[in-house]
Parts: sequence; structure tokens; C-alpha cells
Amino acid sequence: MPPFEYAPAPESRAIVTIEKSYGLFVDGAFTRPKALFPTINPADESVLAEVSQAGPKDVDKAVAAARRAYEGVWGRMSGAERGKYLFRIARILQERAREFAVLETLDNGKPIKETRDVDVPIAAAHFFYHAGWADKLEYAGPSPSGAAPPRPHGVVGQIIPWNFPLLMLAWKIAPALATGNTVVLKPAETTPLSALLFAEVCQQADLPAGVVNIVTGDGTTGQALVEHPDVDKIAFTGSTEVGKAIARSIAGTPKKATLELGGKAANIVFDDAPLDQAIEGIVNGIFFNQGQVCCAGSRLLVQESIHDQVVAKLKRRLGTLRVGDPMDKNSDLGAINSRAQLDRITSLVDAGVAEGAERWSPECSLPAKGFWFPPTVLTGVSQTHRVATEEIFGPVLSVLTFRTPQEAVAKANNTAYGLSAGVWTEKGSRILWMADQLRAGVVWANTFNRFDPTSPFGGYKESGYGREGGRHGLEAYVTTAPASLSTSATGAVR
Repeated sequence: MPPFEYAPAPESRAIVTIEKSYGLFVDGAFTRPKALFPTINPADESVLAEVSQAGPKDVDKAVAAARRAYEGVWGRMSGAERGKYLFRIARILQERAREFAVLETLDNGKPIKETRDVDVPIAAAHFFYHAGWADKLEYAGPSPSGAAPPRPHGVVGQIIPWNFPLLMLAWKIAPALATGNTVVLKPAETTPLSALLFAEVCQQADLPAGVVNIVTGDGTTGQALVEHPDVDKIAFTGSTEVGKAIARSIAGTPKKATLELGGKAANIVFDDAPLDQAIEGIVNGIFFNQGQVCCAGSRLLVQESIHDQVVAKLKRRLGTLRVGDPMDKNSDLGAINSRAQLDRITSLVDAGVAEGAERWSPECSLPAKGFWFPPTVLTGVSQTHRVATEEIFGPVLSVLTFRTPQEAVAKANNTAYGLSAGVWTEKGSRILWMADQLRAGVVWANTFNRFDPTSPFGGYKESGYGREGGRHGLEAYVTTAPASLSTSATGAVR
């Protein structure tokens, strides 16, 4: 029998048209490109396009457009009519799914099979789900006896990260529009293209001008949006450090905020767990999107009696993962999003080895160009190691052991973060007990990284506050204050 030869299955990039340069999307139209900076393909470091750097005056124009839309057509539109626009956007996302998947992979570096099968379908699902809520605003938030019914805040400033550019956009924009708010969104500096393509979707859906505005740029653009006096609410997903800065910035103002920040999730495997199933959950938990996930299961807590067995099975499974061209439908791991992120991953892993952890990666040849890091397992990790306490945000798994459920809870909770956790066991009573003890916003049982627009997502401690998704996520976009007492960030009565 002849030896097996690998046959690549590359997706064509011809489905998507990438412009040479992009302006901002303000008041329903694109502005002339200016003050350009490049956005690159992390898989080969080639320049995909040049994008405009928005300054304070650009943010002023975007916020003013959003305010006009809120006080005009969008604010006076019935929920049922708003829902029609969200349904239309959802259908267009489905119709242009392949286009979005290819663009997301090119700009982000994640495998095409993830953008195709996860990011785009779930993004569309969020718009479908929230479209159904649009005419049910009275049920979208707590309304104590005698209080006014829930009403939108007004203009919402939204800042999203680079790890799930389209999905985070959907998480933010869909509930904001469903509840009657208007939006100024700033995508991440390294992944702006899917947000700009979404602007075309807004035009295609005939969304009224100013309801969604997209301003691209670096952190100074985000800062201008956060500090703008006519923004009523901030929704941010990103690092804990930036989240703290936002909280300090808006302290003492009427602005509301939801912050979805970092994580250091524990994936806890008991000796009665279905190990083959658990191995798949472990791999999905830490190597999905190259580990660039805020709720990644980056700490594997294994019951001591099965440690060697689990590590052996895990290494065998990692040997089957294919690292390479993100546009290849066979690739399991793609490129790291940026040089800066790759340098941080490398630095933390080196620190872990210096502290005594043992590093292992399967044999794999990494491309010569681009930003690449192999799937990595660190064993012999203790609670004090940096790799057990700091968010690595890469394809790196730290393995620790425990003996009793109480010890597992103590080790899992021994972190500044509290975004998610996973529990693997056959005992339902143990799952319920663990879920009650773990200080995490989301606890998965015998699975990991499962998302649904009907389920709330968010964290405790330094993982932020507020929820996204489900009815709980809608509450963040409404207020029950009477209209006569509701004030904008400027203090003006509305």
C-alpha cells in the first residue's frame, strides 16, 4: 500500500472582495479613508487592507448620528418593526455566510472550519433570537411594582476584541438594537474587516442611518468613545486591565457598563469521568481558536489517580491535530492573531518552564511566515506558577492534580478570575454541588465551550460584570427609570 499523502483542501478567498482602503461607517454611509493603518493576515503577514484611524472628531460625528437616530426614527419605531430589521440582518448573514467566514479567517487567523461552523452561524442565531425579543421590551428587564416599564438607555458605545470579531459584534449589536438603542461600535485594531463588511449588511438591510455606526482605530479611539459625554452605556469585551481603566473612567458619571473580561478557567476531570469524551472536551476547551478564548479551559485539574492515563491519552490526541494554513479545511489550529500576542504566549511558557514545569508539544512543522505556536501541554505545574495564575490566551494547557472534590474547588477558585469552568464526572449530584461551589459565571457539565444565544454569559471577580445573551443580557440594555428622570451622560433630562 502506498504511503498516505496529505491532500490540502483550501477554501477559495475569491468569494470575498477586500477593498484597498476603508473609511468609517457613520450615519449610514462610508466616509473617505484617511489616517490609514494596515490590517494584516496573521498566517503570512501580508497586508489585507488599510483602515482609517478614527479621531475624537470622528467619534463625535458617530455619536451625534446615533443620537439623531435614537431620538428620531429608531426611538419612535415599534418593537415589531425593529424586529423585522434584525430578522433581515440575520438572513443576510446566512446568505453571505461563506463570505464572512473567509474574511474572518483571513483577518483573524483562525481555521476556516471554525468561522464556517461556529462564528458565523452563532452570529446569525443571535440576531434571530433577539429579533424575537424586539416587541417584548416590557419583559426584557426587571420592573418592580410601580416602576416604569423598561426602556432603552439611548446611545451605546461598544468595544469588541480580536478573538471573535463577528461573533462579539453580534453579541453586542443584536440586544442593543432589539431593545431600541443605537450603537457606535469600535472593532479591534487588528481585526476590523468583518465589522466593516457588517456595515454593508446594514446598508443591504436598509437599516435607518445612524442606528449602527462603526469607527475603526486603536485604543485612543476606544478611549474617546468611552469618555464621550453623550454616550449612555458602554459594553466592552477585552482584557481585565482595559476593563478596569474603563470602570475608572466612567466612575461618577451616569453611564452604565457591562464588562466581559479575562479568564483562567479550570477544566476538572474526576476519576469516574468518561475519559475519551473528556479528552475531546479538554482539546476543545483549550485549543479552539488557538486558545485565544476568554473562557478557555487553560487549567486542567485531574484527579490524582488518573493523571498519567489522562496525560497519555491527551498527548496521543494532540498528535492528530493539524496546525497550518487557516484557509485549509483540514486545519485544526491556525495562526496566532498578532506578533505581540505570540510574544506574550512565548514569554509566559518560557517562564513556566523556568519555574519547573515540563513542556510537551506534538511533532509539527510550523509555516515559515506568520505567527505560529504549537499546541502545548505543561505538566508538573503548581498553584504558584505564572502559567497557573496568569491568562496566557494561547494554545497552552497547564495540568494540575487534586485528590478530593473539596481540593478541586479550592484550586479552581484560587484565581483572580471567574468566567467559566468545566466538570467531568458521572455523578449528577457532584456536578450540582460543584456548580454551586465554583465561583464562575458559566459551569459546563461533561462538555466545554458550548454557547447559545438564549443562555447568559459573564463572570465574577476580575472577569467583569453583567451578562450577555438570554433575557439576562437584555437587562443590561434597558433601564426602568421613568423617562422624565432618565438622563444621558451629559446630565440632560430626556
